[in-house]
Amino acid sequence: MQKCAFGCSTALLFYCTVLFNSEVALAEGQPLNTNKAQAMPSDKTAHLQPIPPEQWDEEIMDALGAFPSSRDFVLGKWKEGSDDLRGRNTLGFLAHYPELAKAYLTLNRHVSAGTSLSFRDKEILILRTARLRRADNEFAQHIILGRRAGLSDTQLLQLIDGASAETWDSQDALLIRAADELFLQAKISTDTLDRLSAHFNDRQIMDMVFLAGTYAMLSSAINTFAIPLDSGMESYDPLIPVFLNKLESEN
Repeated sequence: MQKCAFGCSTALLFYCTVLFNSEVALAEGQPLNTNKAQAMPSDKTAHLQPIPPEQWDEEIMDALGAFPSSRDFVLGKWKEGSDDLRGRNTLGFLAHYPELAKAYLTLNRHVSAGTSLSFRDKEILILRTARLRRADNEFAQHIILGRRAGLSDTQLLQLIDGASAETWDSQDALLIRAADELFLQAKISTDTLDRLSAHFNDRQIMDMVFLAGTYAMLSSAINTFAIPLDSGMESYDPLIPVFLNKLESEN
């Protein structure tokens, strides 16, 4: 079996190259290049079908109630007979395991609703993490929220490109860089942490790490079980199909 200079098999050579290039970029103070890490094929075959709201029993309702606003949004739209299905597939997926759903959604509620970060900073981190993790559903959902947080069309599009995008100020670029480093290195580097500390306190930086981790975990689960995009999502924002087409073209 062919191996690289670090002793990795050919199957892991791709990842060695990405990580080596990322270390060079960090050492030179350059933006991280995560584009190659995003170009892996995705499995579109559903492995676990989301449980629809009409089948949510008392145990499921209690578990999903750990994040009540999320559960009640989905339930309210279902009871209205609305065509708005946002969030239904993710909660329906979690409904398969109520105990885990309750634990996860408790953390999700904090990093989403109880965080010390601003709405805008939070959405930048979520969008970048979802983009890196190729979580189509979460990425599409948060395009809508990112726009509400004040992100422009140009900024939403350039979240694909990372901290090198010219529209970002230094503080925004640091947030994107932090998300990139957590994705590639499982930590924020000392240099980036020092720079973040000039703008954010320790609790806010903790929220950044746990926010990125929470959505990385959800993205991994969504991708592993091939949870489909909520039906009709493409119609909620003109940029959603743009993002989805971009991701599809990278496969």
